[in-house]
Amino acid sequence: MSKESAKKNRTGSPLWDRAVERYRAELAGNDDYLDVSEVGSLEDLLNGMKLAGPGSATLSSLNRLGPRMKFVDDFSAIIALYFGADARITALVWGSIRMLLTLASSSGDTLVQDVLDMLEELSLTLPRFRAYEETLPMDRALENALLEVYTEVICFYARAIHFFRTHPHTLLRRGAWEEFRTDFGRTVRRIKRLSSAVEAEADIARMRTEKAKYKEVLDLMDDLRVQKTGGGAVTRCHYIPFELNPRFCGRKQALEAIGEALDPGKAPESLKSFALYGMGGVGKTQIALQYARQCRHKYQFILWISADTFINIGQSFRDIARRLKLGENEDELQDAASAILVVKEWLVENNSPWLVIFDNADNLETLKLAWPGGAHGSVLLTTRDFNAAHAPATSGLHVQPFDYILGSQLLLDIIGLDVNVESNRLKAEEIARTLGGLPLALNQIGGFITQRKMPLQDFLPLYERNAPRIDSRKTGLSDYDHTLSTVWEMSLTRLSGDSVELLQLMAFLEPDSIHEEILVEGSKNSGESQFQFMQDEMDLGDAQETLLQAALIDRSNDDAILSLHRLIQATVIRRLTKDSQSQYFSAAVSFLSWGFPDTWSVDVGHQFQAWTKCEKCLPHVHHLVKLAGHYQIPVQDAQAYGELLLRCSWYLYEREVYDVARDLISVALDTFLYKGTLAFASAVDLSGLVDLDLNDAQSALDRFHAAYKIRVKCSGPDDPLVAASLNNIALAYTEMEELDKAYEAHMKAIEIRLCSAPDRIGNSYSNLSSLQLRMGKPNEAEKTLKKCPSLLDFTDETFLNTGNPRFSGDMVLFSRIRLRQGRNEDAMRLASKALTFRQKMLGNRLKTCDSLYDVAGILHKQHKLASAIELLTQLVTISEILREGEGQLARANYKLAVLYAEKGMEVESRDCRARAVEIRNKLIPSSREAPFEEKEFNRLCLWMLW
Repeated sequence: MSKESAKKNRTGSPLWDRAVERYRAELAGNDDYLDVSEVGSLEDLLNGMKLAGPGSATLSSLNRLGPRMKFVDDFSAIIALYFGADARITALVWGSIRMLLTLASSSGDTLVQDVLDMLEELSLTLPRFRAYEETLPMDRALENALLEVYTEVICFYARAIHFFRTHPHTLLRRGAWEEFRTDFGRTVRRIKRLSSAVEAEADIARMRTEKAKYKEVLDLMDDLRVQKTGGGAVTRCHYIPFELNPRFCGRKQALEAIGEALDPGKAPESLKSFALYGMGGVGKTQIALQYARQCRHKYQFILWISADTFINIGQSFRDIARRLKLGENEDELQDAASAILVVKEWLVENNSPWLVIFDNADNLETLKLAWPGGAHGSVLLTTRDFNAAHAPATSGLHVQPFDYILGSQLLLDIIGLDVNVESNRLKAEEIARTLGGLPLALNQIGGFITQRKMPLQDFLPLYERNAPRIDSRKTGLSDYDHTLSTVWEMSLTRLSGDSVELLQLMAFLEPDSIHEEILVEGSKNSGESQFQFMQDEMDLGDAQETLLQAALIDRSNDDAILSLHRLIQATVIRRLTKDSQSQYFSAAVSFLSWGFPDTWSVDVGHQFQAWTKCEKCLPHVHHLVKLAGHYQIPVQDAQAYGELLLRCSWYLYEREVYDVARDLISVALDTFLYKGTLAFASAVDLSGLVDLDLNDAQSALDRFHAAYKIRVKCSGPDDPLVAASLNNIALAYTEMEELDKAYEAHMKAIEIRLCSAPDRIGNSYSNLSSLQLRMGKPNEAEKTLKKCPSLLDFTDETFLNTGNPRFSGDMVLFSRIRLRQGRNEDAMRLASKALTFRQKMLGNRLKTCDSLYDVAGILHKQHKLASAIELLTQLVTISEILREGEGQLARANYKLAVLYAEKGMEVESRDCRARAVEIRNKLIPSSREAPFEEKEFNRLCLWMLW
């Protein structure tokens, strides 16, 4: 067909009329349609924009507008050359651009910049022609391909204009901008695909001018493009519009599950369906692409449908219908419902193996009309909604992020670093852990590192400071529409009501393990009306269901534990204002306070009954502390936050996690605004107890005295909390071997407790008994210990059945009393039971080390050297991994040196002796000349660990 004929006939053809009608439908405004017809070229556009005035934001961008529009101008020239450029057709391009820039300029420079960037990216996706060859023949296939691209471009311009018209206020535009950018991403991908088709058709058209030269190639191309039967029907079609990521890795389990469920060889007469569901960015689409590529040989027809909106579903079905040459005419396929019906009827009637893939079907309602009901074949869908595995699909798989090992391998592959180099692997694993193994994050961050040629070790510090800016950057390594800043944005903006409150509270909790009990009980403790819904299991379930369907959270079916990905958590927090961050931070403080008992207003002793609740809440307190520092969150209620840290620190002290307890106490002391409260005194007192257990008696004594003064001032000299302070002061004096001062303090504490806190008198009697034993008075110590109310009906099991770790200390004391009395068998029985109890309750901590030493010492007295060595070796193994275990380690090596010497194992004895002395000299430099005897090494450990 000649150009003259084309110019004469094409611009008035029904195809071009339909392009204009689609433009007007997208525009949804006839006045705008009339306005765009006034501009007919790039020159008209630039001249028209200059009339906006020298101060306009749009005019300031004109210097860069011309070069950016080069490919649009080239493309318009192609349209003019082959179809004739009447004013109506040309104006749809240039008039739309002018109106779009004019509307965007009213929103400020930021949106103008974004629009210009979009125009440039659209321009760069248009078909490229080396020259406008006069000899290029125009056939129906090339005409249709050019028309498809042209229509897609002008319809996006129309949607953009409609967006600005329907969001007249700047704030409304900015709030909805991310959703519009998502539409733009889809448009770019469609134009890229269509442009490739145009260039392919153009190449074939050129080759047809030299048909003899290219006959074999043309025949091959015709065969590959469309295989036909004698009747003209398509016999094979693989419509997969996206490219597989060349770095696709892993996912063997997912591919096997899909293959098992959709195998066309099994029950070919029934419809087989499978859903891949999971959070955005987890790689569901790439898995579907991989399956489609791997199984091309199994299916004669593979049809890919973009299912994120009904509009895109309709577009996909129209494209498929054209490829399959369905429908009586082109008009029939313009209506989405008609195209869907035609394709579905064809699927029912087709007996060849086919696979339909619905991609991004997050709203399952949109699938109802498109689902091939009653047909045979296979259907695979990707979605965020876990319900898809039950309906419409018959089964499915929850796609999870990569583990850190596989994630690090993918990251190193993207960057191009050797995975076998340990330093590369360790740094990549740290990055993968920070990104939670999310494939989208690994690809985006890998591209960022590659483009900047950044050393791996430099990334995390930079990310810590600039996460929002880095997350918003799109790299050229992926065609995925979203970045880390936008992948969940649409789901988040659609939330409302209780689901918003639940997600925003969860964002301030440790993301991997949120027990529902914390939400239910914590909401009662909070008292805030906005969280009352969590007290009702149905209302809480409804809020969870919304978040589960959007794949924003996950839930374990077995133990009612919720979780959310760390990057989603960060996104939710960053979307909040500073005031809202403070509000939800305070709410989290209130929720978590439920899990820990009050430790400052009443002297209640060990709170082991609450340990289970404490353990559930502990990770979340640590997380809160990190968030407060990372996001610089203003703390609304410093007293409540300090009290939560104090509660948590007491629990950690009771569990002997001294290093973490000390860090939290330090934060608590800095947090309290008022330094004269009982809570502050409790924090000071607790820091003293930690110092005491770590064998720093002098520091502990100073803190105990400080807490004592505050308590006397707040509550008077006869308050039970004052008695608790006196008791602690006596313990410090005991460890410092100032035994008379210790005795005096104990007696004062006993006097107060007998009058005001008889339930705590047992604590005083135990500590006084320990002091008396230290004084060399075992019989008096026994009498005092037996005054404890808990020991009135004493048996070994009395202590053990309570589960109170304090009572295991009493059992240790009884054992030591019996040992001093020469009753070794009784001492062994008590010490062994105390050891068993401590191992079970506390694990491998300092008190367990202490009991191991006691039992080994008794075995030594009984000349059971091998058994004693075995226990001491176990003690060494435990204490070597404890930061606070060096004193126990030195003492154990001392005892091993003695035992090995008695067994005649001189080399072993010499090694243990050297190690014991080395550690002792490190801990107490003044002991270098001290004799090698048990008394000197006992100084490295507390006399009594309660």
